[in-house]
Amino acid sequence: MSFFKDRNCYMKNYNLTLKEKWAGFNGQLLFFVCLVIGISLGVLYSVGGGSWSPWASRQAMRFVVSLSVLIVIAFINLRLFMKYAYWIYGVALFLLVGVLLFGHVGMGAQRWLNLGLIQIQPSECMKIALILALARYFHGASLDEVRSIKFMIPPTLMMIVPVALILKQPDLGTAMMLVFETVAIFFLMGVQWWKFVVGFVVAIGSAPLVWANLHDYQKQRVLTFLNPERDPQGAGYHITQSKITLGSGGFWGKGFMEGTQSRLSFIPEKQTDFIFTVLAEEFGLVGSIVLYTLYMIIIGYGVLITLKCTNFFGKILAMGLTINFALYVFINMAMVMGLMPVVGVPLPLMSYGGTAMMTLFIGFGLLECVAINKEMVIGRLGSIDDE
Repeated sequence: MSFFKDRNCYMKNYNLTLKEKWAGFNGQLLFFVCLVIGISLGVLYSVGGGSWSPWASRQAMRFVVSLSVLIVIAFINLRLFMKYAYWIYGVALFLLVGVLLFGHVGMGAQRWLNLGLIQIQPSECMKIALILALARYFHGASLDEVRSIKFMIPPTLMMIVPVALILKQPDLGTAMMLVFETVAIFFLMGVQWWKFVVGFVVAIGSAPLVWANLHDYQKQRVLTFLNPERDPQGAGYHITQSKITLGSGGFWGKGFMEGTQSRLSFIPEKQTDFIFTVLAEEFGLVGSIVLYTLYMIIIGYGVLITLKCTNFFGKILAMGLTINFALYVFINMAMVMGLMPVVGVPLPLMSYGGTAMMTLFIGFGLLECVAINKEMVIGRLGSIDDE
């Protein structure tokens, strides 16, 4: 049974005043997002050795810019995002091709486009663009259509093409997120169970081919995940130090800026992928649970916005964005705890990084847009071009 039952809808005029838009803005969601950002700035200040430079100050500036973008996006008419969803997806796909042709190489991967003043990571942008495109495609689709194999070919290709391009960079973590979020949306749309089983069997059967095409460092990550002790000073160093740091914090933690693993630089990438270990060492299990609870509250608000929205496009968009955020959280935490291979997925709102933060705030802006326009009714056939 599909999670989204109300598929049939019609178009009616729906113009909100600025006051009405502010009234529909979900301030509670933004409050908890800002709360996590505040924790991030504190941890980055600690990682910088008690200095705002270089990470905390830059992250604060990025937050201000990203927050401005969030507010602008929130007040845009939701119909415009539906109207231009495929164009947004096309631009993101074009940028992914540009990365392969002209991309900047950093840390052994070709994932960034240098635009002069800034560098962007198009794979991060694709996470949002794919959700928009899928929401546009499935909007108004009947359950019979969703269960048709022919109907499911286009959205499957929407996922496969960018995943293939991202794997060429290589960026296994982002590719995994695109696959997971697409599968989750397919499930919510009402795709039959047997199709997921067939897909899983095909994936298992293709595992040898995938393994043969992995880069050496990716193979090492998988082998290290299966046996971290096989090379503790080499491939297993990251995860071994991560586990030591998580355990050293104990229940209450060692105190702010008192984490020995962090201060002695045992933790790799402590300002980005492994920032959770810094928090856990300084604030212990209690601090980790507090952060996890804040994440669950943010995810809960995303689900609530989904349930309150009356138009199908908004429902799919809001749920897809919520799933995307949840994947960030669960994959990163599982990664640093050794429950899955290290795949380079940042901890949302916590890890240092410009493109990731901007992408997340664009996603929250779209969530707020859905919340504001929750009573908008969008028709299925061509009506988005009428206004």
